[in-house]
Amino acid sequence: MTVVGLDLGGTKIAAGVFDGEKLLSKVVLPTPEEGGMAVVEALAEGVERAEREAGARALAIGLGTPGPLDFKEGIIRFTPNIRGLLDFPIRRLLEEATRRPVYLENDANAAALAEHHLGAARGEASSLFLTVSTGIGGGVVLGGRVLRGERGQGGELGHITLLPGGPACGCGLEGCLEALAAGRALEREASYAYNRKVDTKELFQLFAEGEPKARRILLQAARYVGIGLASLVKAFDPGVVVVGGGLALNAPPAYWETLEEAYRHYLSGWEVPPLRRALLGGEAGLLGAALTAHLAVRGKGQ
Repeated sequence: MTVVGLDLGGTKIAAGVFDGEKLLSKVVLPTPEEGGMAVVEALAEGVERAEREAGARALAIGLGTPGPLDFKEGIIRFTPNIRGLLDFPIRRLLEEATRRPVYLENDANAAALAEHHLGAARGEASSLFLTVSTGIGGGVVLGGRVLRGERGQGGELGHITLLPGGPACGCGLEGCLEALAAGRALEREASYAYNRKVDTKELFQLFAEGEPKARRILLQAARYVGIGLASLVKAFDPGVVVVGGGLALNAPPAYWETLEEAYRHYLSGWEVPPLRRALLGGEAGLLGAALTAHLAVRGKGQ
């Protein structure tokens, strides 16, 4: 079955044509700064170019997109990093532009789906995936399907509250895992500690040089991730836990050691699911979007 996967990001759009697990073609386009209908046009162009390159016409399209989604109506409720997508009927507009059925998935959920079926959790009955990067997201997969919840807002793993009254989060609340341990959080803490702007790349370098402030900042973030994962395991009891994202996968060994130590400590007395590193890297979102379409079409018996 040939499908197109679309991964919509704040700065770029990736489109790939898949025949089963085989990637036939991939194209990358910039996300239009003006947002709105320009995004729909760019997505449709990505589909057309990827199909032309693959020499194949896809049966359906899977779209991984940020922001809370109304799955029933095919609407993006809002996206913090892309303009003009407030209560935006992305499914209808993209179906009109491509004349193909479009299946939506949250971008972090799409990555979770990919790691479950094709990556570090392959062969497991259930999995929990956390991506630690500029922000923190993730998803839970049960019975091969993403857990969306009653209102489509399940799996917002980066927004569990770990520290009431803690740092403000982009979601509007405070003390979320993302506000404590994501890349932006590390940069906030480092910039304050060093009284100048410090990004994560420099923070890692300072850590490698043995700078005490950098060590304290990075390892405290790792502890928060471990504590958050332990809490999520108690809620979902997955077969395996997978951690990915650019920040986590590029972090030094001490980060992973601290993360796992906290994870195991806060699961003392519980059975502890294996903790694995993600395998699919930056391709997880695109693969997951394609899988979303594949599973939806297969479920309809086509």
